[in-house]
Amino acid sequence: MSDPRTSIHRIADLVSCKEKGSRVTCNPSFHVIPVDFVHRNNAFQAHVFLCRFDGDIDGKPYSFRKCYARGCPHNLCPHVSQAVMIANRYLQRDYHSLRGAGIKVEERLFTLEDMLVKFDGYQIEHDPSLTMDDYIHMAEDGVEVSMDMEVEYVPAVEHFANHENSQTFLAVNFTADALGKKYNFQRSFACYQTDSELREKEDQMEVANARLKELYKAFDEASIRYEQQFFV
Repeated sequence: MSDPRTSIHRIADLVSCKEKGSRVTCNPSFHVIPVDFVHRNNAFQAHVFLCRFDGDIDGKPYSFRKCYARGCPHNLCPHVSQAVMIANRYLQRDYHSLRGAGIKVEERLFTLEDMLVKFDGYQIEHDPSLTMDDYIHMAEDGVEVSMDMEVEYVPAVEHFANHENSQTFLAVNFTADALGKKYNFQRSFACYQTDSELREKEDQMEVANARLKELYKAFDEASIRYEQQFFV
């Protein structure tokens, strides 16, 4: 098997190793960090909900991180209250995949308690937060769903306690059309350190495109109308 430190980037990679007979351990750790984004000439700050997965495969260590949601107090991304729920729903889906493969993991979730002080004027939204899975389930139940997509590279600066880190997020802008309503949202499929673009970009493009292929397979099975887009 190739070195896990360079070949393991996704939950699906862990599941594949376990299914092939490897011994896999997995320890998630959560990070909610402020990030300065520039999106179509609009500069704004959001908090990004990240989970780092560490462990070993047959004794060889691996580490990768995954972005589950971002929240901010304005309309350029979901409000923090929605972001927590969205992040946890996607995280629970990954836990289900790990558990189904026989990989033991402590199934902790993101919490809102530590985030409330970061946002002025916080209030609970009255509408539920729809995720991609909701639209897929709608289509499976016979609702007509179409999905317009646009891929883009979004520059950002992550703010940690003692340093800043420039990142480029491989994001997709989605416009879902269902039940007579349109809803715009963005998902990150990978990211790389901006000053390491020459070394990391190609690998992260492969990660993002592999995740998109999994999503498109679900779209096809649910009969969602869309046109495939990939990072190049």
